[in-house]
Amino acid sequence: MSLTKIEQLFKTRLTELQQQGMRKGDEKIVTGRQAPADGFGPRYFLEGHGDQPFLRMNSNSYLGLSGHPRVIKAEADAAEQFGTGPGAVRFISGTYRPHVALEKRLAAFHGREAAMIMSAAYATMMGVLPQLISDQTLVVSDALNHNCIINAIRLSHPVRKEVYAHADIDALESLLDANKGQARRVCVVTDGIFSMRGDHAPLDRLNACCRRHEAGYEEGIITVVDDSHGGGIFGRTGRGTEEHTGSQADILIGTLGKAFGVNGGYVAASSAVIAYLRETAPLYIYSNPITPAEAAAAMAAVDIVDSREGLEMLERLRGLSARLRSGLERLGFEILPGEHPIVPVLIRDTEKTSALAAHLFAHRILATGLNYPVVPKGEQEIRFQVAADHTEKDLDYLLAVLADFKQ
Repeated sequence: MSLTKIEQLFKTRLTELQQQGMRKGDEKIVTGRQAPADGFGPRYFLEGHGDQPFLRMNSNSYLGLSGHPRVIKAEADAAEQFGTGPGAVRFISGTYRPHVALEKRLAAFHGREAAMIMSAAYATMMGVLPQLISDQTLVVSDALNHNCIINAIRLSHPVRKEVYAHADIDALESLLDANKGQARRVCVVTDGIFSMRGDHAPLDRLNACCRRHEAGYEEGIITVVDDSHGGGIFGRTGRGTEEHTGSQADILIGTLGKAFGVNGGYVAASSAVIAYLRETAPLYIYSNPITPAEAAAAMAAVDIVDSREGLEMLERLRGLSARLRSGLERLGFEILPGEHPIVPVLIRDTEKTSALAAHLFAHRILATGLNYPVVPKGEQEIRFQVAADHTEKDLDYLLAVLADFKQ
């Protein structure tokens, strides 16, 4: 046997991805971290760039908790006590005390009866959503939902799938009305925060719409929200899009790998739903959980967010995000309105977007350029992500580099 023939097909596909502007290319390898100094936040070193420190403006670690001493100590202490890995899946002998404690803490944090942790938020969506969908279920999805939702729906084989225009509740209303009698159950699924734009789903209006139509479906309507970019940082106390909109989904999916600074995903819902998912979700049943040490670190991170220190971090993050937005507007850049620390700058041109990303990198700033077909034509952008461990001097440096590009 030989891989020669299939490798040629793979090479052809890679060439196509390159020509389409979709190939991600070589990964940048972080080799070290420089502690905050002289009024600047942390910097990062990359392989091949020697001792040049980079300002990271494309990290999901919105609160900087991955470097918090309490989080690091919690993980180190638990690793000493329990070892580096769980050694089994949950139902065999892979459930440790930190796993159970974290699940209870997450449920309480989000105002739910129960929660269940998994290896990643992507795995959580892929494992949970198909268990909520039968061959008599209509799935309705926001047009800008994350790739994990799209693939989870593909895995589910619903009787029908409908997509409504982004955050368009009138369009959702029309779909729910038109499909009555065509399905026994409806599953409406949306991101909480949309990662390319930093805007949020109007959960209050979405839930009200679903309540108006629920009687038209024999098994009701289930609302599912993936708030991976909202949990821990959005809303007054970091409870996410639900807190910001004052409305709660039936099932909440979140991550420990962004605001909480650790690793893993979770689902929070009623006790009955979580009990059902523990018995049916294959990516939970047949995959090892996060390590006990990661669970302990995540527990510490949630405790920090749910404290006075956490409130101060959130207030600082909101102030920094507003500072960047106002600075970009002064420079004449087009931005999307919002309060989230995802701050997209619309460039609307592929070559200029690529040139700006290269300009930023040349000035030791890591930022994500998004071009067609990753985003629609005309919506090419640079996506900045603010973190609580950034400083005013960091943002002023970024704005100075951007001003130099515009001149």
